[in-house]
Amino acid sequence: MAGLKHITIHGILAIAFVAFAMIAAVCMAEGGLDALTGDSCVTCHTDAEYLPEGLVKEDVHFQVGLSCAGCHGGDPTKDDQDAAMSSAAGFVGVPSVKETPAFCGKCHSDIEFMRRYQPQIQTDQVQQYWTSKHGLSLAEGDGNVAVCTSCHTSHGVLPASDTRSSVHALNVPGTCNECHGDADHMSASGLPTDQFDKFKQSVHGVALLDNQDTGAPACNDCHGNHGAAPPDVSSVAQICGQCHVNNMQYFSASKMGQIWDEKGYRSCEECHGNHEVTRTFDDMVGTGDRAVCINCHEAGEKGFEAAGRIHELLVELVGAHETAEAQRAEVARRGMEDEEIGF
Repeated sequence: MAGLKHITIHGILAIAFVAFAMIAAVCMAEGGLDALTGDSCVTCHTDAEYLPEGLVKEDVHFQVGLSCAGCHGGDPTKDDQDAAMSSAAGFVGVPSVKETPAFCGKCHSDIEFMRRYQPQIQTDQVQQYWTSKHGLSLAEGDGNVAVCTSCHTSHGVLPASDTRSSVHALNVPGTCNECHGDADHMSASGLPTDQFDKFKQSVHGVALLDNQDTGAPACNDCHGNHGAAPPDVSSVAQICGQCHVNNMQYFSASKMGQIWDEKGYRSCEECHGNHEVTRTFDDMVGTGDRAVCINCHEAGEKGFEAAGRIHELLVELVGAHETAEAQRAEVARRGMEDEEIGF
């Protein structure tokens, strides 16, 4: 008993919090919001028609037995509102923007706690967040930046595999655009707000949004998730190289790649752009009006002459390929074996 005097109010609240979560888990044994028949939080908010916006019974927290008190604290077994929402019952209410990362992190940064529900999930999201552009700005006092709930929502958190989820691969660009496409919201940052419009027209955007190819990159594939930040000059090639492995290796080993690295150029991005990456075509190389080479090289320079010569070789290669293809088609028409020729 002597040891009890060392228990602080925080310790009592922590014990209460675990107890309430366990009670909620029992109530949720059948799964979903409908099972919370004895939860005073749900009963009261339902009677008052004041359920949180976006609340869905498929919320990942509800599905594993975590009710309102699992996040907000309080005692869901008490019918009296003051008692249920008292500080003595561990009620913490709605966190501020700056408090949100730690609020979510009290569970998501606890590896022992998360192991009971999602053993494979990372528990360093909050740590990563504080290294992100969002987290760094928040730490400096900017309350206008994204926090956990900005991307994942608050009461309708669904698995990323669910097509309704705000972080499903097909929905990520739209989720990011809710802030980054809002001119008023982004006015203080000085950042452009046309990234989504450019992305939609890009080869990546068409593949993802139009063709529903979830293997195509979205914003987070290049910028990161919880540690989201603009790519540094030195990391652009590595980021593009996650998918375009051969291109990265060829360019990095080339003379141009080595010179660009020394000069601090943004490798792939210098020619292909970033959000507005379009499908490549032969006239991108050369000295014509549509060539990207002329953005850096002027007539009379060795680089300008080299670009023109490379384009000539491309034209010759295309012509040779078309001639060979016509001959292969003729072989096939005559009923001859063309498998080796095609190869």
